Amino acid sequence: MGKYLLISLLIGLLILVHEFGHLLAARLAGISVERFSVGLGPRLWGYRRGGTEYCLSLIPFGGYVLLRATEPEDLFRIPVHKRVGFLLGGPVANFLAAIPCLALVNALTQGAGLKAILIQPWLQAGHLCAQILAVFASVDPQQLSGLVGMVAQGGSQWSASGVQLLLFAAVLSVNLGIFNLFPLPILDGGQVLLSLAEYLTPRVQKIRLPLAAAGWLLIIVMLVYTTILDISRLLA
Repeated sequence: MGKYLLISLLIGLLILVHEFGHLLAARLAGISVERFSVGLGPRLWGYRRGGTEYCLSLIPFGGYVLLRATEPEDLFRIPVHKRVGFLLGGPVANFLAAIPCLALVNALTQGAGLKAILIQPWLQAGHLCAQILAVFASVDPQQLSGLVGMVAQGGSQWSASGVQLLLFAAVLSVNLGIFNLFPLPILDGGQVLLSLAEYLTPRVQKIRLPLAAAGWLLIIVMLVYTTILDISRLLA
C-alpha cells in the first residue's frame, strides 16, 4: 500500500507544479493573487506576503490558485493577453517539469554528458507530446483511465525500477499539461479559447458561467466513468 500512497503523492505534486505555474504566470502578468494553497480543503496554516496568502490545506493532494476577483466582472477587467498567459502557465510548468526527470533518466542510462542532460530531454519531451496527442486522437473510450488507473500503473512502475518511475513521472506531467489544454470550458484550453473569443465579441462573457457549469458536469461524468473502468480492470 505504501507505494500506491507515494504514487498518489507524486500525482498530487505534479498537480501542485501545475498550480505553481499559474501562480508564477500571474506574478509575471501583474495579476493579483488572493491565495496559493498547497493541498485542498480547509486551511490549516498560512501566512500573507506581498498581498497573497500562502497556506497549507488539510488534504495533501495538489493545490490551487485563487485570483483576487470577488465578482465575475473583476476577472473580465484583466486584459485578455494577461489572462491567456496566466492560463497557459500551468501546462507550461508541467511540460518543464518533465525535463529534469528525463535528464536524470538519461544520466542514469547514458551517463552525465552535456547532450544527454541539456539537449536530449527537450527533444524527448517534444516526442512525448506528439505520442500523447496521437494516443488521445485514437483512444478507444473503453481504454480510458482515471486517477485509480494512474495510481495502479504507477505502482507497477515503482516495482520495476527508478528509471521507469522517472519516465512515468515525465509522461504523467506532460499528459497533465496536454489534458489541461483540451478545449473544455472548465480546463485551461477552454478558458483560453473563451478569452480569445471574448476579445472578438464581449458577448461571450454572458455564456461563460453556463459553459463552466456544463464543463464541470462533463468532467464529473468522465471521472466517474474512468473510475468504474479502472476498478473493473483491477477486479478482472
